[in-house]
Amino acid sequence: MAELQKLHDAIMSGDTKTAVAVTREALAENVDPMELIRQYMIPAMDEVGRLFQCEEYFVPELLLAARAMKGSLELIRPLLAASGRQPTGRVVIGTVKGDLHDIGKNIVASMLEGGGFDVIDLGADVAPERFVEAIQRSNANLVCLSALLTVTMPSMRTTIEALKQAGVRERVKVLVGGAPVTRQFAQQIGADGYSESAPGAVTLARQIIAAL
Repeated sequence: MAELQKLHDAIMSGDTKTAVAVTREALAENVDPMELIRQYMIPAMDEVGRLFQCEEYFVPELLLAARAMKGSLELIRPLLAASGRQPTGRVVIGTVKGDLHDIGKNIVASMLEGGGFDVIDLGADVAPERFVEAIQRSNANLVCLSALLTVTMPSMRTTIEALKQAGVRERVKVLVGGAPVTRQFAQQIGADGYSESAPGAVTLARQIIAAL
């Protein structure tokens, strides 16, 4: 019988092999996939986020935990799709045009997935039109824009303007983040929220979805 607590512990320690093995065994025993997510995976990623904010975990630990969680999700996601279960929310995420940095964005995307969100990751150097297309195609309700360079921050404003022109701005909430981004800048460009950390972004996303 699958020892489900090992799934939580494996994600915490970044042990992808064990996380996948426990998930596979649990699914073979017909454990509800949502039980795995809600009782073991989400709590593990929440704890990873807490440890990161307390500076007990650092970027390498976040990346390893996210990799372990994604390994389990790859087994679970097809079952959720087949059952028609709805995710916590649907997020389009990407690093804005002109910016090739994606480590921070990848961490946020992984932690959102670990938090039960359906994530459409567009990668880095994403043109405004691609954000628009992804929103229209996926019916997302959240958009996360990342920038790590001061010179690419204006692309966030350009992207938000593109959403308005395409008529999709009212359908989505826009969250922004990245090393040079501030709460004041987020307000200036008309974003709906800002976070300085990946765990904070997940908390904010949950709050926004709950308020919709």
